[in-house]
Amino acid sequence: MGELFRSQEMTLAQLFLQSEAAYCCVSELGEIGMVQFRDLNPDVNVFQRKFVNEVRRCEEMDRKLRFVEKEIKKANIPIVDTGENPEVPFPRDMIDLEATFEKLENELKEINTNQEALKKNFLELTELKHILRRTQQFFDEMEDPSLLEESSTLLDPNEPIRVAPLRLGFVAGVIGRERIPTFERMLWRVCRGNVFLRQADIEDPLEDPATGDQVHKSVFIIFFQGDQLKNRVKKICEGFRATLYPCPETPQERKEMLAGVNARIDDLQMVLNQTEDHRQRVLQAAAKTIRVWFIKVRKMKAIYHTLNLCNIDVTQKCLIAEVWCPVSDMDSIQFALRRGTEKSGSTVPSILNRMQTKQTPPTYNKTNKFTAGFQNIVDAYGIGSYREVNPAQFTIITFPFLFAVMFGDLGHGVLMTCAALYLVLRESRLMAQKNDNEMFNMVFAGRYIILLMGIFSVYTGMIYNDCFSKSLNIFGSGWSVRPMFDIRRGGNWTFEILQENKLMQLDPVIDGVFTGPYPFGIDPIWNIATNKLTFLNSFKMKMSVILGVIHMLFGVTLSLLNHRYFDKPLNIYLGFIPEIIFMSSLFGYLVILIFYKWIAYDVKISKDAPSLLIAFINMFLFNYSDPSNKPLYRGQMVVQSLLVVIALACVPCMLIVKTLVMRRQYLWRKHLGTQNFGGIRVGNGPTEDEAEIIQHDQLSQHSEEEPEFNFGDVAVHQAIHTIEYCLGCISNTASYLRLWALSLAHAQLSEVLWSMVMRIGLSSSSLGGFFLLSIVFFFFAVLTVAILLIMEGLSAFLHALRLHWVEFQNKFYSGQGFKFLPFTFESILDGRFED
Repeated sequence: MGELFRSQEMTLAQLFLQSEAAYCCVSELGEIGMVQFRDLNPDVNVFQRKFVNEVRRCEEMDRKLRFVEKEIKKANIPIVDTGENPEVPFPRDMIDLEATFEKLENELKEINTNQEALKKNFLELTELKHILRRTQQFFDEMEDPSLLEESSTLLDPNEPIRVAPLRLGFVAGVIGRERIPTFERMLWRVCRGNVFLRQADIEDPLEDPATGDQVHKSVFIIFFQGDQLKNRVKKICEGFRATLYPCPETPQERKEMLAGVNARIDDLQMVLNQTEDHRQRVLQAAAKTIRVWFIKVRKMKAIYHTLNLCNIDVTQKCLIAEVWCPVSDMDSIQFALRRGTEKSGSTVPSILNRMQTKQTPPTYNKTNKFTAGFQNIVDAYGIGSYREVNPAQFTIITFPFLFAVMFGDLGHGVLMTCAALYLVLRESRLMAQKNDNEMFNMVFAGRYIILLMGIFSVYTGMIYNDCFSKSLNIFGSGWSVRPMFDIRRGGNWTFEILQENKLMQLDPVIDGVFTGPYPFGIDPIWNIATNKLTFLNSFKMKMSVILGVIHMLFGVTLSLLNHRYFDKPLNIYLGFIPEIIFMSSLFGYLVILIFYKWIAYDVKISKDAPSLLIAFINMFLFNYSDPSNKPLYRGQMVVQSLLVVIALACVPCMLIVKTLVMRRQYLWRKHLGTQNFGGIRVGNGPTEDEAEIIQHDQLSQHSEEEPEFNFGDVAVHQAIHTIEYCLGCISNTASYLRLWALSLAHAQLSEVLWSMVMRIGLSSSSLGGFFLLSIVFFFFAVLTVAILLIMEGLSAFLHALRLHWVEFQNKFYSGQGFKFLPFTFESILDGRFED
């Protein structure tokens, strides 16, 4: 957990790699994933770099593999994933891989071409078979005089029938079924009704050889007279993409052709089956190794892409690279370089040399599967600045706790915990399945966050004594009605009066009515009390203020650790101290008043307790003569007036004094820099501490000059920061009241759902009521999961996220760094490879 407190210490190192060993060394560095390479050729075009040809060859191999993968998926063949992590092939193995992929691609293309040609021929023969069959049926029907007379009247009912069957010509073909109505209409208009069309649907769909889709077609035959109509009919068929086939005129010839077509179809079907079997064997063999091939090719491409970031010395025998790496992993990097050198067979060792630099290193926070989700929550706000305090380790506790304050329900918390526990216990099997559902992957990545949120929700649900809007009476209520009844038995209260009056006020002043507080959480009697909301409003609102002020004070305290680590005493004395005093004097005092009021006022004098809200407002207005709001304790006016004055005095310290001191320090350093000239020291000169400052400034001038101090810019920046902090203390404290609001909203939604849904099923005690209860419980469970768990849970999650990003992290977390992105092959195995 200590690794999360600050980001890892990073260093800029220089790598000297022999040309023969560079490939293997970079390969070993990619396996351990601990270095981030810098581009030493930012002005060089990517097409003019040393290893651009190797990168192109890898991209070409990757393209061929994607083609093979596409064919495998089209054939519905599962790709074997054994989880193997193959070693990077040597550069000399690239030729063998290229030859293998070239042969496989050409073989698949040839098979696809032949198969497409065979399918096209098979389609034509199938269509011709249907044409011959349907044409014979059409001619058989035309031989019937009654059918012929009926069909001929369709041409033109006003003209006499002239049948000349021996002189009629015809064409037969196949057309898409959806084009038949338009096709028939066009024939009628162009040929002016002088053609006769018969069509019939083909029952079985036919496969399109180009796309593989199933299409529905129809057979048609068109009768006409004369060459002019013949040409028109053929042009219309061509325009509608209808396929025409030769059809003999005599039945005997049609029968002989049909027999020949059926024989050719049988032979062609056998060839198609053999071709498909051969294609399946080739793809199944490729499916076993294609994942390993992908990893090898992409590893090679990543290595050459990384080598293009390096410089080559003038002798062309050494590559020079600059990398960011963690200081704690320097030994591992040295071992990886040694392994790479031995693997390449080189005798010259690779050199890793640490460099001194003023550049800001990247931020690297080591995480595991438990802390990764919480670190992602922090990084979503902004990558932390180098070596500043990382709020992720505190978020592990505070985030699920603040969520649970808003979501507190014992029943809902148990359901959420069980769901998260299922994901945690079966995480290995679920990770192996590699689900592509984005929503599931997002929930699975946050399984430990959801688990803690559920556990904390169970705890707060027990505090609120709320389980599906009902209270649990485990220890017995601390309130009793019998003492009040015994006192008034001889008076006006009787059993009849109690039965008629459902509402009765319990007076805790009467002995025996209030026997003591509930041992754990809220007394279950409040669940049936009419003033339940009044009590819970007061309790949860004060609780929200207490938690919010403590959370913000903790954030301000963490800023002290940053100031001490970065050695900025000015930020401590004129930043942290005024900030902590300002917030403690006002809102810390408000928290103390809340606890004091709880302790000082018992049930006998609780009616005379003053309002904290009015007292806090009067504190700022210096109004202590309000007769409606009595003081809480003696000397309240003096204490509150002193606290307001102290808080107001902190504002100029942050606003003006800090800016003037920063200007004074700048002028002092500038004055020290001009005291020495001509090798003669003028005046008393600096002390030893001042001499160290001068030496540090002189060293920094070689790398980068100190920026000019602009008093106006610094003053404006400090004014913005001071105003934002002072006003933010008020607005942020009010923002924590969302804990109170969402907690009440969740409880009320749960109560409404119970009263409107579940009460219907519990209204009947008969046998039919059991079946009604089963149906109602189903709807109650669905609505509970959909509304109270998912929607309300997401709402509480977003509000808890906002409280951490805005109200907590802005007190100490700048988030202006950039993430450490090491060169690693792990992303290739996870399928997240990017150039």
